[in-house]
Amino acid sequence: MNKSNNSGIVEQFVNTVMGVKSGNQQQSLNTSIATTQELDIKAVLVYTLGTILQILVMSLVLLGMEKLVMLIDNNYSFSSWFSTLLTGLFFAVLSIRSRIFSLLDNTRSRQTYDQVIRPRWSPPPLVFPIVWMIIAVLRVISSVLVWQQMNHQFLVLPLILFVVHLALGDTWNTIFTVERRLGAAVPVVILGPWLSAVVVTAIYWQTNPIAGMTLSFSCVWLTVAAVLVFRIWQLNGSEPLYPLKLTPVDQ
Repeated sequence: MNKSNNSGIVEQFVNTVMGVKSGNQQQSLNTSIATTQELDIKAVLVYTLGTILQILVMSLVLLGMEKLVMLIDNNYSFSSWFSTLLTGLFFAVLSIRSRIFSLLDNTRSRQTYDQVIRPRWSPPPLVFPIVWMIIAVLRVISSVLVWQQMNHQFLVLPLILFVVHLALGDTWNTIFTVERRLGAAVPVVILGPWLSAVVVTAIYWQTNPIAGMTLSFSCVWLTVAAVLVFRIWQLNGSEPLYPLKLTPVDQ
């Protein structure tokens, strides 16, 4: 009984930190179905513009942080470690809740994952927020190391690519989790979160090898996730690998 209660507490804590809706918190995320094989051009434009705007907003936030930290570093009333602490907290928020900068619906929910047919080796739902929490910690550590290596600058190529990676991940979440476009999710997860993670890890490694090694675990996990997304697509009808026009259905 205690073990079950402890498990429930852990699950609630993890879901709260990562913003994952579960149980009675879940809403009906997908209220439309594809009735044709026609490409949803509007959806493509929305995803593209939403991602670009999120990247621009987060880049402006990076610039704002750079100005703020510069003021702190030049103010001798602050301890030398204060700007590092503030930067770590900033990257923590960015890593866990980057979706607050997105105009797209980025609801985190288990509903799609619970309802689709999954391969036998697929991890249980709770594994995902736990792993992403670990990755968030690794992102914070590696990004702070890069920031220190770049002389406390934020608006630099490695960190800009990092926010691009986060934005692509949020857009993929909209496509797969919220809109349940299992076909479109396959190329997007490969060309978006997975490829950008490899690029960010490589440039972090060039900037600071320890930062690159720290972040490399995310590439391993995203490789597993990409394979899982592909298998889910195969097991659930293998719809076209692009967003289909959806027709609303009555609830």
